[in-house]
Amino acid sequence: MGTENPPVMEISEPLISEKTNVNDLELVKIPPWKDQITIRGLFVGALLGTLFCIITHKLNLTVGVIPSLNVAAGLLGFFFVKSWTGFLTKLGIFTTPFTRQENTVIQTCVVACYGLAFSGGFGSYMIAMDEKTYKLIGVDYPGNRAEDIKNPSLGWMIGFMFLVSFLGLFSLVPLRKIMVLDYKLTYPSGTATAMLINSFHTNSGAELAGKQVSRLGKYLSISFIWSCFKWFFSGVGDSCGFDNFPTLGLEAFKNTFYFDFSPTYIGCGLICPHIVNCSVLLGAIISWGFLWPFISTYAGDWYPDNLGSNDFKGLYGYKVFIAISLILGDGLYNLIKIIAITVKEICSKQRKQINLPLFSEFQDSESSKLLMEEKRKDETFLKDNIPVWFAASGYVGLAAVSTATIPMLFPPVKWYLVLISYIIAPALAFCNSYGTGLTDWNLTSTYGKIGLFIFASLVGTNGGVIAGLAACGVMMSIVSTAADLMQDFKTGYLTLSSAKSMFVSQLIGTAMGCVIAPLTFWLYWTAFDIGSPDGPYKAPYAVIFREMAILGVRGFSALPKHCLAICCGFFVAALVINLLRDVTPKKISQFIPIPMAMAIPFYIGAYFAIDMFVGTVILFVWERINRKEAEDYAGAVASGLICGDGIWTIPSAILSIFKINPPICMYFGPSVSS
Repeated sequence: MGTENPPVMEISEPLISEKTNVNDLELVKIPPWKDQITIRGLFVGALLGTLFCIITHKLNLTVGVIPSLNVAAGLLGFFFVKSWTGFLTKLGIFTTPFTRQENTVIQTCVVACYGLAFSGGFGSYMIAMDEKTYKLIGVDYPGNRAEDIKNPSLGWMIGFMFLVSFLGLFSLVPLRKIMVLDYKLTYPSGTATAMLINSFHTNSGAELAGKQVSRLGKYLSISFIWSCFKWFFSGVGDSCGFDNFPTLGLEAFKNTFYFDFSPTYIGCGLICPHIVNCSVLLGAIISWGFLWPFISTYAGDWYPDNLGSNDFKGLYGYKVFIAISLILGDGLYNLIKIIAITVKEICSKQRKQINLPLFSEFQDSESSKLLMEEKRKDETFLKDNIPVWFAASGYVGLAAVSTATIPMLFPPVKWYLVLISYIIAPALAFCNSYGTGLTDWNLTSTYGKIGLFIFASLVGTNGGVIAGLAACGVMMSIVSTAADLMQDFKTGYLTLSSAKSMFVSQLIGTAMGCVIAPLTFWLYWTAFDIGSPDGPYKAPYAVIFREMAILGVRGFSALPKHCLAICCGFFVAALVINLLRDVTPKKISQFIPIPMAMAIPFYIGAYFAIDMFVGTVILFVWERINRKEAEDYAGAVASGLICGDGIWTIPSAILSIFKINPPICMYFGPSVSS
């Protein structure tokens, strides 16, 4: 999936730990590229894409932490098609065999579809434009103008998605051979997904996959039933039910320290690395345990003490801007780091090519077999060529349409600004894709924020906020889909799938996402109070992104007293912490927290950090008791918990739309002595 770390965590190893045997791939008969894309595969892709869009929206609108669902996509795709073919076979109906190539196409289609739920900005830049966010920041807040509002509607959201989501796919297609074959970039998540799919299509792998699917189904059911049970006690409003259970006491509850029994966040804790979960908890302790109570003691001195809880002139302003400073510090450091690594690697590759030996050494039989297998992968990858003229004309044509159309959707964004974006976007897409291939760090949001600041400052006070947010959307879509495509090319290369089938399935998945992502977002938008600071769907990044745009236009003049100094301190701290992570030995650096993960609870609260930490403790204990079982099944259990809670969102939203309220409000308060 193409999303940013650590808000978006990529897997570092597959659920199935067996290595693919070379002989297994030697025996594989490769179907033509058209046969790799099937009607049943596209149907399963649309079904899973819809489910994962719902899950991604829920996470985007609540905490902004989105784990990789690539493994779940491959696993569920395998399960659905195998179940369908098995059912038809029992009825005596012949079906075409289910191949690893078709499995890869399904996974690619699903990831392309639900990736737009993130890069489409439904939890960030897109709803940062709406009236609710404008009012939340304050109608009299400097730089926050009533003219800079564009409320969500299905029509323009779907249109905007179609305008910007395909450009990234065409921008780097001519470089696929260089990235995958010449530079041999690892793309860790793409490689892990390929190993997973290859393992499914062996006898032992299929047996383990069946057990994984069984675990996934079991915990999906448990999660769904539990979420349904919780609903009955959640009452009207946002202060009832298990989501507001003061598990650590009422005083801790006031500072958002409580366990809210969320299967989704526990599942995230099971998937995300231990250091990410611990970083989130550390951020919650620093902010809600120490920093906010400390700043609160200066109410009346640093800021007026009679302000509302969501007034940016008060404590709320510190929460938002300090979170922004951590996010920007982490993003800037990693951007510079990735560019430096990219330049260094490209230079070293060129030197190696210059100094290549004129003959190869004698190879033993095993090495010879590996070389033959690699040659077969290379031939398969290059066989179905995607013409350069097709990619170039596709990019130019789409860019021309977007350049003419985007100013109609967002009048402050002049046509020449859009054109400039499309001229520099391929270079940024290359940097992001290359960096993802080396490190698995997808910096989509960082590139989006760079575009946001640059365009907001260029346009100025008269429309700079909308221009910056729209430019952020353009940048995020291009660099995200480009990195996704290259990651999928790596998966296809390792599963002997045609590059053309990968490209076509990515196009189909993106087209699905352009419709499904806005529709599933609209389900939330109409059913729940999105953006309410006191509700379950706070949409934290909406406020952060709008504030960034205002900051880009006006500078730092609107910050509360001492806020800029504190922000600078945290910005520098983010740079220093990242530097320490890189220069210290691995046995030490693995315990140094990640600033981006620490920043998330600064604004949202500590409750989800408690849930994720519970998930990581469960995984830690599980690994100590039975590491092999944990490696095989943790991802399936986590996916089941996340998917079950995500599925419950659909009936919950329908009940909300029809004004059917939960029958009971379970509420906790201090005991009253008689």
